[in-house]
Amino acid sequence: MSSFVTGATGFIGRHLVSELVDHREGPIFVLVRKSSLPRMETMIQQWTGGAGSSRIVPVIGDLGQAGLGVDPEWVAEHVGKVDHFFHLAAIYDMTADDATNDAMNVDGTRYALALADALQVGCFHQVSSVAAAGDYHGHFDETMFDEGQPLPSPYHRTKFESEKIVREESTVPWRVYRPAIVVGHSETGAMDKIDGPYYFFPLIKRLRDNLPSWLPLVGVDLGDTNLVPVDYVAKAMDHLAHLPDRDGEAFHLVNPEPQPVVDMINSFCAAAGAPRFATPIDRGVTGGVTGMLPRSLRPSSLFSAVVRTAPAHLLLNQTLGRLGIPAEVVGHTSFPSVFDSKATERALAGSGIGVPDLESYARTLWSFWEENLDDTTGRDKRNRAALKGKHVVITGASSGIGKVTALKVAQAGGIPVLVARGKDKLEETKATIELRGGQAYVFPCDLSDLRAIDDLCERLSSELPTVDFVVNNAGRSIRRSLRLSHDRFHDFERTMQLNYFGAIRLIIGLMPKLHEQRSGHIVNISSIGVQTNPPRFSAYVASKAALDAWSNVVASEVVGHGISFTNIHMPLVRTPMIAPTKMYDKFPTLSPAQAADLVIQAMVEKPHEINTLAGNAGAVAHTFAPKAAFRVLNLAYQVFPDSAAAKAKAGPTDVEPVVAAVPDAAVGGDEAGGRESEQLLMARLFPGVHW
Repeated sequence: MSSFVTGATGFIGRHLVSELVDHREGPIFVLVRKSSLPRMETMIQQWTGGAGSSRIVPVIGDLGQAGLGVDPEWVAEHVGKVDHFFHLAAIYDMTADDATNDAMNVDGTRYALALADALQVGCFHQVSSVAAAGDYHGHFDETMFDEGQPLPSPYHRTKFESEKIVREESTVPWRVYRPAIVVGHSETGAMDKIDGPYYFFPLIKRLRDNLPSWLPLVGVDLGDTNLVPVDYVAKAMDHLAHLPDRDGEAFHLVNPEPQPVVDMINSFCAAAGAPRFATPIDRGVTGGVTGMLPRSLRPSSLFSAVVRTAPAHLLLNQTLGRLGIPAEVVGHTSFPSVFDSKATERALAGSGIGVPDLESYARTLWSFWEENLDDTTGRDKRNRAALKGKHVVITGASSGIGKVTALKVAQAGGIPVLVARGKDKLEETKATIELRGGQAYVFPCDLSDLRAIDDLCERLSSELPTVDFVVNNAGRSIRRSLRLSHDRFHDFERTMQLNYFGAIRLIIGLMPKLHEQRSGHIVNISSIGVQTNPPRFSAYVASKAALDAWSNVVASEVVGHGISFTNIHMPLVRTPMIAPTKMYDKFPTLSPAQAADLVIQAMVEKPHEINTLAGNAGAVAHTFAPKAAFRVLNLAYQVFPDSAAAKAKAGPTDVEPVVAAVPDAAVGGDEAGGRESEQLLMARLFPGVHW
């Protein structure tokens, strides 16, 4: 069984090809422009896990040419040999103009049909959109198509017209798929462009950075929307395409339950840690009143009509447009249609394929956007001035804060120098940076091995033209009370080995290079614990305090040569290290991207230290009311007991996560619930502290 795919390098196309590779036999022909062959080869490696595959065969062509520009000899050779022709190449952009939409969506579909006809394919699979329903009001099921619905934009019009071409002009069997708004992968968050709800993410980020999360904001009922993750769309298409006897049908790849726009936005606000919107009057109250009005006079209809006018577009572009929200998007935030997907649900029954709740993956989408698509760092003139062309050595760069810092440095024009033990992960980060037009270096090193650090410093000094910044991010943390540490002195040794000795060995090894340059800035990722002294972190906090003290002393010796230090007393960060502890999902934490923003600030502004309000409050309390401070910390010591992992008899090579879980099974049900309430209260009173 063979397949032909257009738009294989596009967002949905990439995931569909991955599904075909995993679940179907036979060759997969992928249309590609000649100039895009190198990119296609990279994608083939990704689809096949780096092994390569003769199953995926690039076919040179062009969406803008008759017959997709495919060589007639290739067509003649493959007549009758293609079972499934998937046409995904199109434009999915509400802001595109008429000419672009016509060329990509209408002409492209007609050319694809001509090629499918010439190949005599078994079935032509057209990826349409729910936009084909236009401004149809009410239930729109999968048997409906041309209902006289208004088509308010070039995108809506061309999606309707391209589907109509397939229905009326196809000489081969066909099936149509109408996805709702497609967002990133529900498990990885992967997304390749700003679209749909992503336009609102910069505004949500501003709200988070400038307002407390507990502050309620007044919202308005903007109707319902419909989001689906790309992995659902790809899996559903693969399954539906290979069902027997379903030709001539359309399938709605939508969430069966429409999502209120306000609820959708609040899901992302919650994921970001931003304040949420409340609608003062529930639609259950207003619905009875507005339902008696003519449809054109209902609030949602009036809102849509007004925001689509030229004066409204001008106003919106001068306001929301400055935040990256196009006026065209504001006018289409909700759907007047309710998309019935019962036929699709029946067809998928038993497959295990379904639409997950947005709340279950909103944080995943937000994190991917914040770490990979948010271009705030690169657009800041001060960041570019400070980092462009500068070599930034980042330890612990294979994940978490270090990886995101590397991506942000590259976005600002800097050159990350990636250091960690795992070479494969570093190479992946380097490849990501290079695909985005940046540059990076990889220097694998075990930073707990002092001789390996010496070799690293020698290589960095000789192979790099400059070492402009050093970010000491790699670290190890152990959470264990002293009463469980009497026979575990190695806990203190290994923590000091990486967090203190490894860090200063790296700095000392690079000092000759920095003195020669008469410049250089070192950023140490310290901990809020140095200021607040939380119980059970004696090994970790002591190692970070030692690095702080050493840096403060050395800073006075080298400042005359233009060498400076910043210590960041970092609060609790939501990294993979704390993911197993589900309790911390409810705790106030920084995202890795927020932490990376502090690192960028440290490099650009070069302050002596960066602190948080909670950290400063802890330091002040220890200075002016030490007895009271230790009483509070002792209370926390009682509220947050040692974890099961901390109590276990671990060997000297075992490493415990920075914050191990406190299992409810360790205590009775009522006691566990009460303890969790106390823990949440403590965490919210002292946000960011490692408990």
